Amino acid sequence: MPSSSVFVVSRSTIYPEHHESVNNSLRLSVSDLPMLSCQYIQKGVLLTQPPTELTSTHLISHLKISLSKTLSHFPPLAGRLITNSDGHVYILCNDAGVDFVHAKAPHLTIATLIPPNYSDLPLYFRKFFQFDSTLSYAGHYKPLMAIQVTELNDGVFIGCTMNHAVVDGTSFWNFFNTFAEFSKGEKKITRQPFFGRNTVFDSPAVLQFPEGGPSATFSGDEPIREKIFHFSREAILKLKFRANNKMAVNGQNGKTNGKITPVNNEPALQNGAAVKGTASEISSFQSLSAQLWRSVTRARKLDGSKTTTFRMAVNCRHRLEQKMEPLYFGNAIQSIPTVASVNELLTNDLNWSANLLHQNVVAHDDATVRRGVKDWESNPRLFPLGNFDGAMITMGSSPRFPMYDNDFGWGRPLAVRSGMANKFDGKISAFPGREGNGTVDLEVVLAPETMAGLEEDMEFMQYVS
Repeated sequence: MPSSSVFVVSRSTIYPEHHESVNNSLRLSVSDLPMLSCQYIQKGVLLTQPPTELTSTHLISHLKISLSKTLSHFPPLAGRLITNSDGHVYILCNDAGVDFVHAKAPHLTIATLIPPNYSDLPLYFRKFFQFDSTLSYAGHYKPLMAIQVTELNDGVFIGCTMNHAVVDGTSFWNFFNTFAEFSKGEKKITRQPFFGRNTVFDSPAVLQFPEGGPSATFSGDEPIREKIFHFSREAILKLKFRANNKMAVNGQNGKTNGKITPVNNEPALQNGAAVKGTASEISSFQSLSAQLWRSVTRARKLDGSKTTTFRMAVNCRHRLEQKMEPLYFGNAIQSIPTVASVNELLTNDLNWSANLLHQNVVAHDDATVRRGVKDWESNPRLFPLGNFDGAMITMGSSPRFPMYDNDFGWGRPLAVRSGMANKFDGKISAFPGREGNGTVDLEVVLAPETMAGLEEDMEFMQYVS
C-alpha cells in the first residue's frame, strides 16, 4: 500500500459548542475498567461524494460545526481520564476537546474500496483512522476521540476512533448517529445519552496498574487476513431452521454437496420463514455464530482433544431486573465464554453447538450479571483480549447496531468498515447488512492458512452471498 495514498491536509481540536449539565467527573465502572488495556474502537462509514455546493472547504467546516454541536450532548468524549489518589479512574469532563483530521486520497475510488465479493478487505481502510495501536489507558493524556474525514476521488470516508473504556458499541453508535443527524440539519438531539452512574456496575473496587499503565494483551504482529462475508435473510433463515432441527449433513468434514437435509424430511423453510420465535428457540445470530465456530475450528486443523472457546459480548442494559437506561453512556457489556472440545464441536451437528451458545445467552440474566460484577470485584483484572491458545474466537459488535442510520446529508453509507484496532486471529465483528431486513455482514479476521481453509468449507460457504 503506497504511503502516499492518504495524506493529511490539516489537524485541529474541536470543542463542545456549549456544555450540557453533566457531572464534572464520571467514575469508570467494572465494565469500563477492564477495557483500559483494549485499543480504541475504530469504525467508520463510506459515503458517496457530497453535492457540488459542499466544496472541500465547506464540507470540512460543516462537519466541524456538526461535531461541536454533537459534543455538547456528549461532554465526556471531550474530556480526559484521571486517576485519583485512591486509584479510582474517572472521566474528567473538562472540555479539553477531540482531534479532527482532514485527509485526502485522490487516487482512491469507491470501486477500489468495495471490491467484488470474496475479495479480502483492502488495506487502505487502515489509513482512515487515528490512534492506531493506542490503548484506552492513554486517554489520561490523549483525546478520548478523533474524527478523520478522508476525501476520496469519488466519495468520503468518515472514520471515528473512540476510547473503549469510555464507550461500548451502543454508546459509540448513539454518538455517531447523532453526529450524522446534526450534519443533516437536525436542530435537537433525538436520543439523549444517560450519564447516571447509579448502576450495578458502579463499584469502589480498584484496578491496579503497573507504572506507566497496562500493556496490550495480544501482540498484533501475527499475519492476518480480513474478509467481509455477507449473509442474506434467506440464508440466515435456513441456518436458523437447521440449528433448531437436528440435521444430517451430506458429506464429511464440511465438504458437502451444498445440501443440508432435515432428518425428519421437513422443508428447510416453512412458508419462506423461520419457525415462530419461542423462548427456547435458537436465534438467527446464535445459529450463524455456531456455524462460524464449527467451520473456523475445522479450518484450524486442531487436535480433537483440544478445548476451543467462543466468546460473545452481550449488552447487559436490558438483562437486569430493573433495566438500565437503554442509552446509558459507557460500557454495559459482559463476555460470555462457551467452551467445547474440538471433537464434540465437529462430530455433533449444528443444533448441538448452537444450543450451547443459546443456553449460555439465555442463562445470562440479572443474577448472572450481578455474579459477574461480584467476581470481578473480588479479583479486579483487565479484559484478556486475544487468542492465547490458537483455538479461540471472539465475537464483537452486533448486527442490531444502527450502523447504516448515518445520513450526513447526502445519503446513507455505502459500507461500514473498521480500522486495525483490536484485531487478531479469531476476532469477528458482526455488522448489519446494508439492505437491512435481517441480513448480516461478518468481518472475519483469521490467520492466512485458516482463512484459506474457511474459504473451502462448503458447510459455511454455501450460506455466503
